[in-house]
Amino acid sequence: MKTPNYQYEKRRRDLEKKAKKEEKRLKKVEAAANPEQPAVIEGEPAPETGAEPAAETA
Repeated sequence: MKTPNYQYEKRRRDLEKKAKKEEKRLKKVEAAANPEQPAVIEGEPAPETGAEPAAETA
């Protein structure tokens, strides 16, 4: 049985952390450059710009 390669696993985790941190930093920079636009979170629907339609009662 092979022994786990802890250095590889740690390096992979560190790279994932670094990529996530960079992505966050870029989002902040983009938000600062475009303050009037709301931030869009990945995986959530974008907010609609128009007024919401009134609910019809029957």
